[in-house]
Amino acid sequence: MRFTSAARDAAPADNDDALMARIAGRDAVAFGRVVDAHAAMLHRIAYRMIGDAAEAEDIAQEALLRLWASAERWRPGQAGIAAWLTRVAVNQCLDRLRRRRFASDEEPPERADEAPGAEAQVEDEQLRRAARAALGDLSERHRAAIVLTYYEELPNSMAAEALEMNLKAFESLLLRARGAMRAALAARGLTSLTGETAS
Repeated sequence: MRFTSAARDAAPADNDDALMARIAGRDAVAFGRVVDAHAAMLHRIAYRMIGDAAEAEDIAQEALLRLWASAERWRPGQAGIAAWLTRVAVNQCLDRLRRRRFASDEEPPERADEAPGAEAQVEDEQLRRAARAALGDLSERHRAAIVLTYYEELPNSMAAEALEMNLKAFESLLLRARGAMRAALAARGLTSLTGETAS
């Protein structure tokens, strides 16, 4: 089963409980809405963490299927569908990364190259490769913190929930992850691409 290209924005949080009630009643239309809203995000997170497009698709599908299977156990008032799915996908990635360390130089599917000229394209591609290689050098949890914060631009509170951490512990992890990323980039002669502290 292959997911189609999906809208990035999820349904409003106040509709998540209603959607989950419908999914618990085996409403395929409601589930399709969740797939459309979240599949692309899950694939991006998994791809950035795992580095393999097919494996990232498997992780996205598994997270969505787990939501379908556990819909009857949904507790109203939770952080929301996006947070739940992100946590499941990140945990799957961490489990796989614990079994093997892997980083890919392949670009994520459907990512447009918007560089204006050939020279800029080559330079941008070299920077992207170096950043991916540096990301691959990080520990699994450091990699997850960087991916969720800087690639997916999740607020710290949602990234903390995805990693099943309290906010203060996540912020400490992120600080260490940024330091590790800076060191990995410096080892390749680059300055940090992660920017300043994310909020």
